Amino acid sequence: MSFFLETLVSGLLAGTMYSLVAIGFVLIYKASGVFNFAQGSMLLFASLTFVTLVERNVPFWAALLATVLVMVAGAVLIERLVLRPLVDRDALTLFMATLGLSFVIEGLAQLLMGTDVHMLDLGIDDVPISIAGLSVSQFDIFAAGTALLLVIVLSIVFNKTRMGISLRAVADDTLAAQSIGIRLPAIWRIVWSVAGIVALVAGLVWGARQGVQYSLSLVTLKALPVLIIGGFSSITGAIVGGLLVGATESLADIYIGPLVQGSVSTWFAYILAVAFLLVRPAGLFGDRAIERV
Repeated sequence: MSFFLETLVSGLLAGTMYSLVAIGFVLIYKASGVFNFAQGSMLLFASLTFVTLVERNVPFWAALLATVLVMVAGAVLIERLVLRPLVDRDALTLFMATLGLSFVIEGLAQLLMGTDVHMLDLGIDDVPISIAGLSVSQFDIFAAGTALLLVIVLSIVFNKTRMGISLRAVADDTLAAQSIGIRLPAIWRIVWSVAGIVALVAGLVWGARQGVQYSLSLVTLKALPVLIIGGFSSITGAIVGGLLVGATESLADIYIGPLVQGSVSTWFAYILAVAFLLVRPAGLFGDRAIERV
């Protein structure tokens, strides 16, 4: 029984790392109704910027602040050069724009910072510690705490502040929000800036786990099942979806893996996501589409 609980808890904690990536997608989707294909590239660019500054002997907190400023500046440029000319275009056009943007960001990262693999040390060792008789990873606990703190901050910002109310108004009805004086470009700049900061946090956690390298942008593929299960428009859903994916992956690898004589963690989450699409297409916390005929 203790082995089962350890596997379950480890999976739940590991799932919070998927949630960190998924939250960035949710922010952009809530503001524009568009799946931001460039989120993975933003994660890569942010983590590369940070680790490059640290390797050049910039103090940790100074490098962190500088990277945040870089991501905010990038959000302003994206809004001005990419999003503003595409106002009132359909969601497919905006999606294709983010697809092209992802290649631009990755190319810029390669041009400015090279293609070497960088090791990132956050001072948190990935070693097991004993809690209530269960052996869990210290790094996973740190990742879970980071995700929880991020969710609390974002929940306060988007539910209790004027900016959060404006964001929800834009998500509900863009034209109606603009008609009462909400400036769409300003909302997009803020949301993309926050998504960039979230990408930085996720990039640091994932970079510390597997190194800062170009394959880091592919961790966003793991966010897809999380978004499908939790719902594209819910930060809470991103957390719950991440926990479900992490737990089921971990348990499936232990109990189903031996039956198929191989690892199932690489594909099991996608099977789970397909099952959710069949039963609950909007996800656990997603907004159901209402069609009027």
